[in-house]
Amino acid sequence: MTRSGVLVVRHTSPEVLAAATAGRLLSAVADAQAARGVAHVSLTGGTIGGKTLAAVASSPARDAVDWTRVHLWWSDERFLPAGDPERNATQAADALLDALPLDPSTVHLPPASDGADGDDLDAAAARYAAELLAFGDGAEVPAFDVLLLGMGPDGHVASLFPHHPGLARDDSSVVGVRESPKPPPLRVSFTFGAIARARQVWLVASGAEKAAAVARGVAAGDVAETPAAGVFGTERTLWLVDEAAAADL
Repeated sequence: MTRSGVLVVRHTSPEVLAAATAGRLLSAVADAQAARGVAHVSLTGGTIGGKTLAAVASSPARDAVDWTRVHLWWSDERFLPAGDPERNATQAADALLDALPLDPSTVHLPPASDGADGDDLDAAAARYAAELLAFGDGAEVPAFDVLLLGMGPDGHVASLFPHHPGLARDDSSVVGVRESPKPPPLRVSFTFGAIARARQVWLVASGAEKAAAVARGVAAGDVAETPAAGVFGTERTLWLVDEAAAADL
């Protein structure tokens, strides 16, 4: 199914969705390295995001990628101490990253609340924006080869929540989010502008509770109501969903 360059791909179950997304990711990274030498990938958290990373870890094809030439980023992160089990980066390490021969200099961890900026959320967001800029080749952020996004039942992506003040911030690539409607209240998130630099944006959604938001997002509805409706890649936008999440399409 396509609409203005948007492709919806349905899978029969969350397990098949995770395995198929993992396969797509490995192929996309290998292709990016063949074309440009390195790959820039933005990871996501959440249940299906974790399952996807675990599927990468168990795939024999993971050895087709030179992981020392993969730059890893996160589109959002909970502003908690480093190593906190609720942080997306911690969950990614447990699911995949600890098993890979990564170059630490290419793993761009979002700032933690016990990092160089302490509990100063805005300074932490500015620090991550500066790191993105350093790899942007003249732009504010790299042209991510793949930017993975989960989506909440309310249609939020990254930490861009419906009708939240942080939704409208686009004066930087990274925003500090306060009073998140989903705990914890403090987060660091890419803005729409940062996401829009990605070559490919993949929105991965699983479960019947996501069906209404998936339908609104695919239809490019009101972004204030459904932030997922406002994210697109420069080359490709994929909605990767299981049958339950696709029920309202």
